Amino acid sequence: MKATFGAGCFWHVELAFSKVDGVKSTAVGYMGGKYKNPTYEDVCAGFTGHAEVCQVEFDPKKVRYEMLLNLFWSIHDPTTLNRQGLDVGEQYRSAIFYHNEKQKRLAQASLEMEQQKQKKKIVTQIAKAGKFWKAEEYHQKYMEKSRRKVC
Repeated sequence: MKATFGAGCFWHVELAFSKVDGVKSTAVGYMGGKYKNPTYEDVCAGFTGHAEVCQVEFDPKKVRYEMLLNLFWSIHDPTTLNRQGLDVGEQYRSAIFYHNEKQKRLAQASLEMEQQKQKKKIVTQIAKAGKFWKAEEYHQKYMEKSRRKVC
């Protein structure tokens, strides 16, 4: 099964999800925009409407989607609009892209539960997954390749 999350810079998002038992593979890329075949430079320029995302291929017998949602909430601030830390722009928005109606229901329920824990309003977008545009190869497993600790 697939799950797709935007939680700021896709490098650290991929690293977090790649460590989960039951995750078969991860890939970083772009989703949620209006531009075909965007490049990193296009997305960073701010005119494509895409979010930087991590697409996760997982085994639902080993890890439940709800557990992936819990990790998603824990690795970023879902109350900041188009920003995570020093990274600013629409591409860094908090987003859950669902692949089926069950994921949609679970994402909405998890947002409601998370909102009860937050003092500020959550701005996370929940949207139907569209075309996933895989990012350039140098972005894939970037944190592992560079051994950097932060984005």
